[in-house]
Amino acid sequence: MESNMTNFLNVAPLLCGGLFLGMLLFIEIGRRIGARQHSADPEGARAGVGVVDGAVFTLLALIVAFTFSGAASRFDDRRHLVVEEANDIGTAWLRIDLLPEHTQPAVRDLFRQYLDSRLETYRKMPDMDAARVEFARSVKLQQEIWAQAVNAARDSGSQPAHVLLLPALNAMIDITTTRYMAGYMHPPAIIYVMLAVLTLAGSMLVGYSMAGGKTRSWLHVVSFAFVMAATVYVIVDIEYPRMGLIRVDAIDQVLVELRQSME
Repeated sequence: MESNMTNFLNVAPLLCGGLFLGMLLFIEIGRRIGARQHSADPEGARAGVGVVDGAVFTLLALIVAFTFSGAASRFDDRRHLVVEEANDIGTAWLRIDLLPEHTQPAVRDLFRQYLDSRLETYRKMPDMDAARVEFARSVKLQQEIWAQAVNAARDSGSQPAHVLLLPALNAMIDITTTRYMAGYMHPPAIIYVMLAVLTLAGSMLVGYSMAGGKTRSWLHVVSFAFVMAATVYVIVDIEYPRMGLIRVDAIDQVLVELRQSME
């Protein structure tokens, strides 16, 4: 699934370019249909057109607003999850002090390896195969950290270690799953298909409405097609950060700074 998504995102600019050309084609088709209608029935050619135009463009605007708003919301959620993970790892790191001193160095070394692995997982995107391998390494390090912390807490007999450290480790592990699943939360593919279909249908209606003029207004035709195609591309790019031009890499700095504080 990840490989298919990576392939899709690699060709996304070409798909949006194809949508741009498709819109130009459908505008021309609509214009020619409109010209024939005007020639055959000048008075009836515009009858009821306003109602149809209003319905199609209202629905198109609704779909654009829905997809753009949803993508932006999920983009913000993913940034917040990065900060939440940094807080969870930082809290667990501080609570290692509750373990016996002779067990702390080994646990802290595992923490450093773990955070390095978490950072590397996202640095390797959009190479999903490499990112998946690094993620598996992170999970293995989680298990090692948990096992060592549990054994150290049990051997020490310290109540604070059980009450404070282990829940912090649990939160650190849980946020990893939350971030992983957040990467799969996207609208159904049919939404994007519907967006493309409505865009092309709207283009045809635009061409039909422009059929009354003797010459084509290329400025309006090209501007409409370019703006709509660019909007669709931005929506897809925001929906899949770390894959295209719009990325959340900058927010990873909080994890980088946390890693530096562990030295």
